[in-house]
Amino acid sequence: MKSRPLRLVVLLASALLASTLVAQSTPAAQLLVPSDELNRQLPKWLRFGGEYRARFEGSSAIGFKPDNGDYYLLNRFRINMKLLPSSWMKFVFQGQDSRVFWNSRVPDAPPYADTMDLRLAYMELGDTDTRPISLRVGRQELFFGEQRLIGHLNWTNTARSFDAVRATFRHQGYRLDAFAASVVNLRNGEFDSRIAGNNLHGLYGGIEKLVPNAIIEPYLLWRLEPGVRTESGALAHRDFKTVGFRWVGKLPANFDYGVEIAGQTGSVGTDSIRAWGGHWLLAYTIAGARYKPRLIAEYNHASGDKDPRDGKRGTFDQLYPTGHEKYGLADQVGWRNIHDVRSGVELKPHAKWLLTGSYHSWWRASSRDGLYNAAGVLLPGSTSKPGRYVGQELDFQAIYTASKQFQIGGGFAQIFPGALLKNATAGRPYNFPYLMLTTSF
Repeated sequence: MKSRPLRLVVLLASALLASTLVAQSTPAAQLLVPSDELNRQLPKWLRFGGEYRARFEGSSAIGFKPDNGDYYLLNRFRINMKLLPSSWMKFVFQGQDSRVFWNSRVPDAPPYADTMDLRLAYMELGDTDTRPISLRVGRQELFFGEQRLIGHLNWTNTARSFDAVRATFRHQGYRLDAFAASVVNLRNGEFDSRIAGNNLHGLYGGIEKLVPNAIIEPYLLWRLEPGVRTESGALAHRDFKTVGFRWVGKLPANFDYGVEIAGQTGSVGTDSIRAWGGHWLLAYTIAGARYKPRLIAEYNHASGDKDPRDGKRGTFDQLYPTGHEKYGLADQVGWRNIHDVRSGVELKPHAKWLLTGSYHSWWRASSRDGLYNAAGVLLPGSTSKPGRYVGQELDFQAIYTASKQFQIGGGFAQIFPGALLKNATAGRPYNFPYLMLTTSF
């Protein structure tokens, strides 16, 4: 049994190597998607497609505990169908089957597994990406900006979708999205559906001409959720708003930058909410150097709760993000109660290759609050333990994009526990390797 993961890695690596050699030796014009031939035989108003993704991953120290490893294969299959009755109307459907194999300590449940279910099913009038006015109604993806607050979470095996109504308006460099949504609650073996009363409403804008070579995206997000416990332990209704902006652009001399700041206010029953988070990035590309290295300096902050019993909630809520890799490739740290300092480099040895390396160092923003992972889940025992320094991470990735239809990649991350992790857990260094193949058909 122990040799199965090793054989699986060898098999997957061999398939990746063979596919890479084929892709490199085949002209781009000849790399056909299998569904292209099917669609040629079908009427123009009916289109089919699909995607298959396999990823081998795991850790030898889940929960930072010794001898608590699990290595497994994540398998995801998607089938897509579009109905195009006219140039201004379309219907989109996507079925998704997600499974996990050879696992012993991660569950056969989301985000690892959700056997065949309906992930997307919406009608669109106009075109959300190009038309001045458009409307999308039904089960759909929602993602904005860098997805720090709202994203599709495509990295996970099950991903995320919303039952939503979304209207988009565009005019001369200005854009506004208005939506009312409820996240789809995933349940393996049952039809995925939303939870009544768990709602997210929002306005998300875009301004392209105010600052040269930049886009500013102001937003207002309103979250409602039933059945949340107050600091005194009573069940109550959560009602809070997030107001913020994202600002990204390019500067002279090959510099680029990114800023996002968000504040939150509202209540959970008798508890008040006052929290905020921020992201700042400055990067420099050495355009004349080999591999065109892009050097990155980044800082992320999210407030924490200063007193868990004073009726004032200070922990920043990251809503529904695509948190993967934002605060470390291993995804053991999220945008809640954290100071995150990052340095990194990106290299492009070839047009189809991207190599990245990053270093993260973390501290808790409040020593009275705990450590949260990329999914926003609290690490058990981290609230009551001493030590503000969480630890540090080194990670490396290599991604090869053969075409729009085929991509392979792999990476490795290592977390070196600091005082908090050593006090709250067994303090075992956490590693995370992965190897992934994605292909469209």
